Amino acid sequence: MSDADERNPSGRKPLTLGARTGSGTVQQSFARGRSKAVVVEKKRKRIAPGAAGAPAGKDAAPAQGKPAASDADKARAALAAKAKQLGLSEEELIRRQRAIARARAEAEERDAKKKAEEAELARKAEEDRKALEDQRKREEAARKEAEARKKAEAQRVAAPDPADIPVPVDPDTAKPQRKVLDKDARAKDEARGGDGDDDDGRAKKKLAPAAKAAPSRSKDSGERRHKGRLTIQNLVEDDEGRQRSLASMRRAREREKQRRTQGGAEREKVARDVVVPESITVQELANRMAERAADVVKFLMKQGQMVRAVDFLDADDAELIVEEFGHRVKRVSDADVEEGFISADDPEDTKQPRPPVVTIMGHVDHGKTSLLDALRSTDVAGGEAGGITQHIGAYQVQLKSGDKITFLDTPGHAAFSAMRARGAQATDIVILVVAADDGVMPQTAEAINHAKAAGVPMIVAVNKIDKPDATPDKVLNELLQHEIVTESMGGDVQFVPVSALKKTGLDELTDAITLQAEMLELKANPDRSAEGIVIESQIDKGRGPVATVLVKRGTLKRADIVVAGVQWGKVRALTNERGQQMSEAGPSLPAEILGLDGAPEPGEAFSVVENEARAREIVDYRMRQRRDKSAGTGGGGTSLEQMMARLQQNEVQELPVLIKADVQGSAEALTGALEKVGNEEVRARVIHAAPGGVSEADVQLAKASGAPIFAFNVRANKQARDLAEAEKVEIRYYSIIYDVIDDVKKTLEGLLAPEKRETFIGYAEILEVFNITKLGKVAGCRVTEGVVRRGCGVRLLRNDTVIHEGELSTLKRFKDEVSEVRAGTECGMGFVGYQDLQKGDQIECFTVEEIERKL
Repeated sequence: MSDADERNPSGRKPLTLGARTGSGTVQQSFARGRSKAVVVEKKRKRIAPGAAGAPAGKDAAPAQGKPAASDADKARAALAAKAKQLGLSEEELIRRQRAIARARAEAEERDAKKKAEEAELARKAEEDRKALEDQRKREEAARKEAEARKKAEAQRVAAPDPADIPVPVDPDTAKPQRKVLDKDARAKDEARGGDGDDDDGRAKKKLAPAAKAAPSRSKDSGERRHKGRLTIQNLVEDDEGRQRSLASMRRAREREKQRRTQGGAEREKVARDVVVPESITVQELANRMAERAADVVKFLMKQGQMVRAVDFLDADDAELIVEEFGHRVKRVSDADVEEGFISADDPEDTKQPRPPVVTIMGHVDHGKTSLLDALRSTDVAGGEAGGITQHIGAYQVQLKSGDKITFLDTPGHAAFSAMRARGAQATDIVILVVAADDGVMPQTAEAINHAKAAGVPMIVAVNKIDKPDATPDKVLNELLQHEIVTESMGGDVQFVPVSALKKTGLDELTDAITLQAEMLELKANPDRSAEGIVIESQIDKGRGPVATVLVKRGTLKRADIVVAGVQWGKVRALTNERGQQMSEAGPSLPAEILGLDGAPEPGEAFSVVENEARAREIVDYRMRQRRDKSAGTGGGGTSLEQMMARLQQNEVQELPVLIKADVQGSAEALTGALEKVGNEEVRARVIHAAPGGVSEADVQLAKASGAPIFAFNVRANKQARDLAEAEKVEIRYYSIIYDVIDDVKKTLEGLLAPEKRETFIGYAEILEVFNITKLGKVAGCRVTEGVVRRGCGVRLLRNDTVIHEGELSTLKRFKDEVSEVRAGTECGMGFVGYQDLQKGDQIECFTVEEIERKL
């Protein structure tokens, strides 16, 4: 069935006019590669018979006087016939023909361009060939000219010079005349390297070979210089030796000029200002003086010092060398690199008011953190292990009035004395928290001393006034012993009773802080690079080294380059105490910074520097200072006293300990607390203390040192746990500092030798000595005082002198072994390893009791 039949199922043909229609086939394309041939019909324009272009019959001839079909109609008919033959429509055939025409035109254009490029290459090759031929012709002409010049020169040398012909003169004047006549010859001889001898015969003998060996360079050398580079052709064709280049002649002339200058008059010295640090290498010193290092080494060797260019010189030796070489010395110190690290105070007109920094201090468990929680309406104390603060917390509180106050919460335990000292240094006002039911305690007194040392004002907050046994007046009287006089007693220290539990007295406390801050007139310049102090630092597993800093002046921003102690880095992130991101931190604002290359020591001052080179310079200097200090303290002395001290130290039993804590302050506090535990016999030695989790490196260090690992508020990773189990390294986990100190104290007490206490129990007298085969000598005794027990300690006295001390081996009553014999009873005694017994000796019996010692 055809396509037409598919479209017309009835089988009837469509009504068409055969004379005016034509048919064709079109190929249709569908999805997934399917196609279909469709028969199409095209209506033709009906042309009246006899009109222009009307088709004629097949056999009929054109009518008389009527024009034939036009060329356009013929072309159209041919196009239709070709399209029908190819199975295409006329439009598709036309588009295909146009595409073929364009492709042919592009091909012709490419051929034309290629022919033009080939013609250009041929032209350039012809030009290069002609240029090479011209160069060869010029070289050939120059070679011939040089050969002609050489032949002429040889003929001139071979022919006698009229100036060399001797002239008959008076013998007395012959020698001067010969000198005049030989003037030109001697000049030529000197130009060729001769010695210019006065003897005419020798001069001529030397002149001839010189002329043969080295041709004249007056004109030939200039010509040779213009002949270009040395080529194979020049080397083969020209038998003349290559002459010196113009640059070589200039260098030789300069060397000769320098030799004449140095030989005649000393060159003028240029005095320079030479910067001399505390230590400098010989090479660097020579560079700063613009002298040769060999000259400096030679000078030192003359002085009796055998040094090399890479050896270091101290400042005094370098100063002498600089002065000897005629320069001016400018002494500087290595510590000068820190100049400007902490800049001077800012002008008053640039300062703006800033929030006060308040540190809460006091004895442990007096309610410092609870009071701060009441102010912040948070519960930080509930998150602290054991209910005590174990690192400094920094917070900023905004009051209802809009004023802001920055609080620093310090630990109260005795081990955290260094933290309280840092808190007092970084603060403007100290709030001394004293429990109304407990009074002034040791850490309270220590906090008072820290505040006085820092020179900051103090506010006394008596906490826990809601308790039944609270006695605030007792606290005031106890504070008088430490020279703290409150306003109620005529002093200048504010006194505020509060209750953190009931949240009473908080408004009065904040009013007291605001009043004190107004009196201090706290100001800082925010429009400058930031400076401040490191409050705390730690190594976070996911974030790396994290430092809690307090900005004292300036504004700390992201991407600032910060130096803190021996650590530096670019600030990658700024967060507040709530973990929220900040773009900058102004004065009196605490912030956590990320990006340092390590955890800085708490209490270190930090500052923003201008570039990384400056930061590296400062850190390198501080690292050198630390290494020199540790090398100086760690090196052993050679004196007798130092040697005896080391011998005595070896007698002390040490307990090595490795500490890993959550923050640097906790590690520091644990180190200080453990070093205080012990006496002259036993002590704890902290081999390493650092923040961060327990790693494999820590386990390996503990294994090498034979030390346990104390993990304070941190944990070991899986690799470290597996390694510790394999290496038998003990890892102890703690969250309260009391437990660490108690365990170390118990361990040290176990290392102490027990105390021996001797108790007298009785006396016995030897009445007779018996020699028994199996037992040896046995003493027949009578107990004169007390009691004698088997296994007790005995001393044998002869003439009131102790001749033996040991133990009883046997104690018998008649033939039976007994445990003890009382006074007035006779018995037999045998001694362990001793047989020298005599009648009349006294036996002193005693017992030894071992008592465990405590630290």
